[in-house]
Amino acid sequence: MNANETLITKFYTAFANADAKTMSDCYHPKVHFIDPAFGLLKEDQVSKMWEMLLLKSKGNLKIEFSNVKADDSTGSANWTATYNFSKTNRKVINKIYAEFVFKEGLIIKHTDSFDVWKWSKQAFGTTGYLLGWTGFFQKKVQKQALLSLQKFQEVK
Repeated sequence: MNANETLITKFYTAFANADAKTMSDCYHPKVHFIDPAFGLLKEDQVSKMWEMLLLKSKGNLKIEFSNVKADDSTGSANWTATYNFSKTNRKVINKIYAEFVFKEGLIIKHTDSFDVWKWSKQAFGTTGYLLGWTGFFQKKVQKQALLSLQKFQEVK
């Protein structure tokens, strides 16, 4: 296992152990994070997002990861998050593909990809099934996620 594969493994092991501090330590100060739920987050926002998600899960979050691969500049992993969605208390099993770019031995760019329609069907039931594939619905979910993060950052 090379240094960047070790870094990815450290990140997801910390995530599985609800250790937001160690997760944050894996990121470069100028990190950019992108995913369908939050869109683009930068720098401190990224660590705060993970901290918020871990706190909201109240210990009811299961993280599994596999297929960790990396070279000197890029990497990837598959990971699965199993949790109850806070707004509906519905069980979600979200399968995610992560891509990484490294700088100075840390993650400078982290991109998570997942099927938003599959996620929305689990999280919102019939509403997610009917509307989860639409841009309107996805933008509404993203707006709510960003608002939650903003409120969390104001309290912290």
